[in-house]
Amino acid sequence: MSPRSGPEKQYLDKLAGGSFEIQRCADCGRHVFYPRVLCPHCGADRLGWVAPSGRGTVYSTTVVRRKPADGGDTNIVLVDLKEGVRLMSRVAGIAPEQVKIGMAVSARIADGLVEFVPA
Repeated sequence: MSPRSGPEKQYLDKLAGGSFEIQRCADCGRHVFYPRVLCPHCGADRLGWVAPSGRGTVYSTTVVRRKPADGGDTNIVLVDLKEGVRLMSRVAGIAPEQVKIGMAVSARIADGLVEFVPA
């Protein structure tokens, strides 16, 4: 399976269409991210797509230092969604140093990617 096929392609196609969705197992009811063919919790192959609440909490954050000519400093975060999955992304709209562990954030789609803003 190529990197841009199957569940990953479905996920990226949904993002490109303006929809942020994650998988949910029909057997155990748990949410799944990153997209996959089998549920990592129970092994079932009945994964459907659902729109998450988009609400989450910053689990971890770091600042990547870059020259201003390269876009300046940016942050990289791990966010725990209310649904129990963890995503790597960024928090937009504030300085990288203002992003704090435990900060409440909300998801949005920007440039075909999921990013977060302070809630």
